[in-house]
Amino acid sequence: MENQEFESLTLCPLDGRYSGIKDALGEYFSEYALVKYRVFVEIQWLKFLIENIDSDILAKFNKDDMNKIESISKDFNYDSFKAIKDIETTTRHDVKAVEYFIGNTLKTMGYDYLISFVHIGCTSEDINNTSYACMLKYGLQDVWVPKAKEFADIINKWALKHKDDVMLAHTHGQPATPTTIGKEFKVYAYRFMSSIENVENVQIKAKFNGATGNYSAILTAFPNVDWQVMAKKFVEEYLGLTFNPLTTQIESHDYTCHILDGIRHFNNVLVDFDVDMWLYISMEYFKQIPVKGEVGSSTMPHKVNPIRFENSEANVDMSNHICVALSNKLPKSRMQRDLSDSSSQRNLGLAFGYSLQAINETMNGLAKCVVNKDKLAADLNEKWEVLAEPIQTMLRKYGVPDAYDTLKALTRGKNISKEDILEFAESLEMLSDEDRATLVNMTPASYIGLADKLADLKLK
Repeated sequence: MENQEFESLTLCPLDGRYSGIKDALGEYFSEYALVKYRVFVEIQWLKFLIENIDSDILAKFNKDDMNKIESISKDFNYDSFKAIKDIETTTRHDVKAVEYFIGNTLKTMGYDYLISFVHIGCTSEDINNTSYACMLKYGLQDVWVPKAKEFADIINKWALKHKDDVMLAHTHGQPATPTTIGKEFKVYAYRFMSSIENVENVQIKAKFNGATGNYSAILTAFPNVDWQVMAKKFVEEYLGLTFNPLTTQIESHDYTCHILDGIRHFNNVLVDFDVDMWLYISMEYFKQIPVKGEVGSSTMPHKVNPIRFENSEANVDMSNHICVALSNKLPKSRMQRDLSDSSSQRNLGLAFGYSLQAINETMNGLAKCVVNKDKLAADLNEKWEVLAEPIQTMLRKYGVPDAYDTLKALTRGKNISKEDILEFAESLEMLSDEDRATLVNMTPASYIGLADKLADLKLK
């Protein structure tokens, strides 16, 4: 099938139009990835039993050959995946198909006697919850977090580069105390890094305690083993996850919700940035670099639209809706277990995928932007009324009780010129020569407080 024909048949844009996301996340959140991690968990469980449990059967195995057993998961490929899926057409049970595949492979390798210990004491959810935990751990660690940090670093570099580019601020959409491009970008850099840190700090948990979370089956077979201690050891030392000691048949998914809520928070900061950039572009504070051959409008040839930021907004909405849906669903399970979480979890990759696409869109949009310094200067020079704030603050210093109302009467709702401000400042006889000079020499472009220094603050 040709690529264009294939794309025309995809249901999700992450598989077609945005297929780069599929390439980045496929190894972590696809059906293939889920099966691969199931095999990994089952093999690690067998390895754990061989290395930690006294058994005449397990003692037959030469531990020096452990690499042969581990090769079943390490060498997992699409042939392995297809073999498991073929078995599943008969079992109609995906985890059981993995168990049978491993058993068949062990038999081929001459380890028939180990087959009965594959999946021993386990319920399917022991395998599934640990597999999804691995998917989340490595999907975050290898893909989403590095991309989010790359983006945050770009924002921080903009902050440093443009720390001296003064612009008129707008609160409630109205001209306000001037700031700098750099300081405003630094605010976003800090917010992005904080939200990433929140995601990284979530402990990725897993359980391994049987059908209703009481270790009943494995305890029956091996009553002299402290299975609470052993399960913790398996989860943390063999799988690299955090042990959840108290569950029903399923791991409660609470940590997954914390991750999804963290992704959603990052997304919301991202869309806040997108909207600000869209507004700044509409105000001509940023110019967009035309790309040769690119069309902005099908009918208006002059247009260079901020479509990347708009596309980012749309992808944030998709990611957030999925995050919310999963966060609302996953913590709920009837009594000791229902299966509704199973279908829900298969959509985890979409939440990450649309978030990644949103980041990519914003990065691409930003790469086409340059600061329009002429427009920044022109707007500042037209809004001398923003100096009403420092003047009334200076008057308060000298005990003038109606300082605010005086400046309100002078400036509110009016277009104030440089000359108006200078004339008023020079008339303030109660000021010291130094303070009067401060006000007389002040301009909207110089009234930025510590904005340039704030842009230099170090981020973690």
